[in-house]
Amino acid sequence: MAAKDAPPRWDRKMQQRLARGEAAALGELYDRFASLVHGLAHRVLGDERAADSITREVFAHVWEDPESYDPRQGPLRSWMAALTHRLAVRRLRATGAATLADGDEGGAQELERRVRSASVAARADYIVTSMPVPLRAALERAYFRRRDYRQTAADLGITEEEARRRLRLGLQLLATAHDTGSSGGPPGHGGAV
Repeated sequence: MAAKDAPPRWDRKMQQRLARGEAAALGELYDRFASLVHGLAHRVLGDERAADSITREVFAHVWEDPESYDPRQGPLRSWMAALTHRLAVRRLRATGAATLADGDEGGAQELERRVRSASVAARADYIVTSMPVPLRAALERAYFRRRDYRQTAADLGITEEEARRRLRLGLQLLATAHDTGSSGGPPGHGGAV
């Protein structure tokens, strides 16, 4: 494996500490990723209690089976997001299926539309929170504060060309949320649950 392909040191160390059963490692992991996990679960499920339950389930899974994360497959953050997404979608499908009558084709299609929509929204949230601060700052000004690229450039103290570049790159990253979400893919990389 080339050095540039090596997983981040923190991710490798965390996986090793969890595999040794270090309770302090689980606490550190929780402190670092609980808001990400809960936010993604809430985005998919739209329910605070269900998101709390998924958050507990994700961290219980990591504690009980830390070897299910392979640092060579990508960052721990992405793996946690993908695990959260899979568990939340599974819960959404299970609760939706329980309310459907047998043979309710329209209800099943509506459930799948909700799952796809929640997946795209969760992936977009993950992309925005994971993108570098300069890109996120430009997008926030342009889209949440309704600033054009000239105003965004002035706000950030950068050239107009740089503001356009950041907005274009941010939008390209966000476009991947829809591309991946429409095919049912989770945020982050895959991996066994």
